[in-house]
Amino acid sequence: MSYYPPPPPQRTAGPLRTLGLVLGALALTLLVGAGFFVGSLHHTSSNRSLGLAPDSGTSQNTGTSVQSLDAGAVAEKVDPGLVDVNTTLGYQNAQAAGTGMVLTADGIVLTNNHVVEGATSISVTDIGNGKTYQATVLGYDRTEDVAVLQLKGASGLKTITAADSSKVAVGDAVVGIGNAGGTGGTPSVAAGTVTALDQSITASDESSGSSEQLEGLIQVNANIQSGDSGGALANSNGQVVGMNTAASTGYQFGGGRAGHRGEQSQQQSQSAGATGYAIPINQALGIATQIEAGNASNTVHIGSSAFLGVSVTDSQEGAVVQQVVSGAPAEEAGLAAGDVLTGINGKTVDSATTLTTLMDGFHPGDKVTLTWTDQSGAAQSGTVTLADGPVG
Repeated sequence: MSYYPPPPPQRTAGPLRTLGLVLGALALTLLVGAGFFVGSLHHTSSNRSLGLAPDSGTSQNTGTSVQSLDAGAVAEKVDPGLVDVNTTLGYQNAQAAGTGMVLTADGIVLTNNHVVEGATSISVTDIGNGKTYQATVLGYDRTEDVAVLQLKGASGLKTITAADSSKVAVGDAVVGIGNAGGTGGTPSVAAGTVTALDQSITASDESSGSSEQLEGLIQVNANIQSGDSGGALANSNGQVVGMNTAASTGYQFGGGRAGHRGEQSQQQSQSAGATGYAIPINQALGIATQIEAGNASNTVHIGSSAFLGVSVTDSQEGAVVQQVVSGAPAEEAGLAAGDVLTGINGKTVDSATTLTTLMDGFHPGDKVTLTWTDQSGAAQSGTVTLADGPVG
C-alpha cells in the first residue's frame, strides 16, 4: 500500500510477529508473517505488541472435554477445506506463509489480513486436491484482520463447514488447525479448550507506532503456532467456529512442524502456558460477505491497494519518513528520508496509524495532495498519482 521499511534478510515461510501482553509476561505473536504493508503503512513482521483487555463474563460448558476429543478425526473433516497461503513480499525481499479456509467451490478463500499484508504475489495450495493456484485479494478489513482471496482457475474445491460461533462456550473442546511453521503438507493439529470469550487485544507496531484493536475474540489454550493464522478453530464435530489469529506462548517459535499428524506429537492435550485467539467465524463470514458483494465502507477496502512508497515512524509533528521506494509516487513528489508527512488531501496525518487509515480509502490511480515538512523545517506540498502496490 504505501510504506516500505528497510529490506530485512531473506526469510522462509512462517515469519513471526512478537507481541507483549499488557496483563502478563507472555510473548504473543500474530500467527503468520506476511509483513504489514497496509494502506500506505508497513508494519514489520516483528516487534508487534498485544494488549489484552480484561476478561468479559462467560458461561461454563460441560460438553466434550479435550481429553476425550479425537483431534485427528476432527482435522480429517476440516483439512480438505483448508489451503496453504504463500506470499512474496517483493519490497522486503522476503517470503511468508499462512493458512486460509475455502468458502466456495470456485475458490473464494477466507484468511487474516496480516497473512497477505504486504504481499506482491500470492500462491495458494489447496489441501483437498493438492493443486496450487495464483490468488488475488478481493478486499480486506484491517480493523478486523480479515481478507478474502479469489483463486484463479479454481473449481470443484472442498469447503469448510461453519458452526454458529455465538453458541461457543467456555470449556468447549476445540482444535486449532493450520500451516504451523509455514512448512505446508498435512495441516498441524493443536487441541485445547475455550478459556474465555469476547476478548480484545491491541496489536501495535513498535517501529511505526501504527496499531489496531481486535475485539470479540475467542480465547483458547490450544498450542497454535506461527503459520496457523487464517486457519480453522474447529469444534468436536469438525465444524469451524473461529479463524486462528494470534497466540501467546512461553517458547520461541521456529520453522518446524511441531504438532503435524504422524510426527512425534499430535498435541491432543492443551499446552501449559499456551494462549491463542480466534476471530469468531460468524464475525469473519459477515465481513467476507460484504467483501464478496463489493461493498466498501470506512473499514472495508475493496480491490487493489494504493501505494505511496515510504516507510514512516511516529513523531509529535506527524509521520517521519524513514525510507522512500525508488520510483514510487512519494519519490516523484519530492519526499525524502527525514521529512515529516503532515497531511493528505487536506486531512491531518498525526501518526502512522492515521496515515494507514487514510490510505485505505484510496485506490491505484487516485490523485492525492501530500503536505510535509522538509528537513530544513520548510512546508512543502505535492500532488501524486497513487500506484498499484502490495496488499493491505
